[in-house]
Amino acid sequence: MALHKGTRGRRDREERPEISINPLYGEANPVSGMTGKPPRRRLPDEPMAATTAYQFVHDELMLDGNARQNLATFVTTWMEPQAGKLMSDCRDKNMIDKDEYPRTAELERRCVVMLAHLWHAPDPDTVVGCSTTGSSEACMLAGMAFKRRWAQRNPVSYPATARPNLIMGTNVQVCWEKFCNFWEVEARQVPMEGNRFHLDPQAAAELCDENTIGVVTILGSTFDGSYEPVAEVCRALDDLQERTGLDIPVHVDGASGAMIAPFLDQDLVWDFQLPRVASINTSGHKYGLVYPGVGWALWRTSDALPEDLVFRVDYLGGDMPTFSLNFSRPGAQVAAQYYTFVRLGREGFRAVQQNTRDVARSLAERIEAFGDFTMLSRGDELPVFAFTTAEGVGTFDVYDVSRRLRERGWLVPAYTFPPNREDLSVLRVVCRNGFSEDLADLFLNDLESLLPELRSQPAPLGKVVKAFHH
Repeated sequence: MALHKGTRGRRDREERPEISINPLYGEANPVSGMTGKPPRRRLPDEPMAATTAYQFVHDELMLDGNARQNLATFVTTWMEPQAGKLMSDCRDKNMIDKDEYPRTAELERRCVVMLAHLWHAPDPDTVVGCSTTGSSEACMLAGMAFKRRWAQRNPVSYPATARPNLIMGTNVQVCWEKFCNFWEVEARQVPMEGNRFHLDPQAAAELCDENTIGVVTILGSTFDGSYEPVAEVCRALDDLQERTGLDIPVHVDGASGAMIAPFLDQDLVWDFQLPRVASINTSGHKYGLVYPGVGWALWRTSDALPEDLVFRVDYLGGDMPTFSLNFSRPGAQVAAQYYTFVRLGREGFRAVQQNTRDVARSLAERIEAFGDFTMLSRGDELPVFAFTTAEGVGTFDVYDVSRRLRERGWLVPAYTFPPNREDLSVLRVVCRNGFSEDLADLFLNDLESLLPELRSQPAPLGKVVKAFHH
């Protein structure tokens, strides 16, 4: 959630403190008539007609970007109308109130079991898992389970003298840095080196010690869309255990890839087939194909999730075990996730994800053909690719390209890679369900039409506006 600090512009604050209502759609009010101007930043004294309030808010939101043209986000921006109707039917149901809404709770449980089967859990029907508001919350829960298990294994040293640490690459999503900050865990990060843009298995193992609570692997890096070598990391930790006795668990942050690899990369071993993988998360609202607001966290067995982290409450009725950072939240996204699972099945998911990957590969190939760009990834794993300006291109940089594409409505982030590749600035395109070949053609045409002007610039304008940040 963004942190908002006061008012952004003096003009908005000082010169126009009221909401301007168009008389044509402003319905008559006994006090203010058709042109009343209620305040912007405090509650108005009088109510406003529903149609007028709707039109006012609707008009404000017109200035947002078009979500379908947002090639920065991994989040789902299109669902079938039937899914939207189902979500509307469930928007008043509180997901946490399992006693009042037992069928919604049952759908959540079915989704957990479906994911357990998909990720080769040892006993899918008894797996421990839950829905969350997204992958960030799911990662926090997995990190908490790691820390508590470590504390239980080290009752003498914790918390008096030892500081727990968590191993990860510098390419992790910001939620892992938040976890380490909020829960006072040392983040030990493996930097990028050369053309390696994610975690190195041996380097990760070398950072481990008796206070390491776990290692985080990313199935689909947010920086370039590449999979981290989960199996190789597990092997390096197996070797570490043989040499030192340290038994370090692994979490797979499959925010995106955990809903891609099972359908398109079936020979890849990355999930609960690896005994060292203790937990996995994914975003239902990314390549799980559901609108924003749902994620999933699963643990291999009940032993991987300490019981003392689970709260049981009865003040909503019944006995309700809960493990979450949030409490009340809508059940609509869970219902939509179950709809998507039963609607598509394995073959339907395979077809959707394959089409998305095909679009990404084709678009990456055609962008490379311009000759102005060098591809860092090509959509071969996540349907995501990153690219930078080619060697010898001196008149524009990635920030110029991003800025000019925004003028056409396309949001393509330009950003700098983390240590030790801060020298590398890239553009990244995320292809999602709904970003069709036709839309890709329109995007490519817009990019191509901008290149002559960019090539004729005397020099790059550089990072004029604040760039995308992970």
